[in-house]
Amino acid sequence: MTEKTIQVQNISGIHARPAARFVKLASQFQCQIKLIKDNLEVDGKSILGIMSLAAEKGSKLTIKADGEKELEAVEQLINLLKNIFKDEEKSQI
Repeated sequence: MTEKTIQVQNISGIHARPAARFVKLASQFQCQIKLIKDNLEVDGKSILGIMSLAAEKGSKLTIKADGEKELEAVEQLINLLKNIFKDEEKSQI
C-alpha cells in the first residue's frame, strides 16, 4: 500500500473539473485507489465520492493506492492535482 498527502492550494478547492480529471487518471490503474479527507474515505474512481469530500482550499487529502502499480498511481495523481491547481491559479490572475 502506498499513500501520500497533499494540501489543496486552489482557491476553488476540488470542484467538478479537477474531480473528473482525477477519476479519469485513477481509472487507468488496476489498483484500488482511495481519497481521504479528515475521517472520510471515498473511492478515488468515483466522481460523486470525490465531490462528497467538499475539499476546499487548505484541506489535506491523502491518496492511498493498493495493488498493481500503486506507487506510480499515487505519484501521477499527486502531480495531476498540483498541476491542476497551478493551471487554475494562472487563469484567475
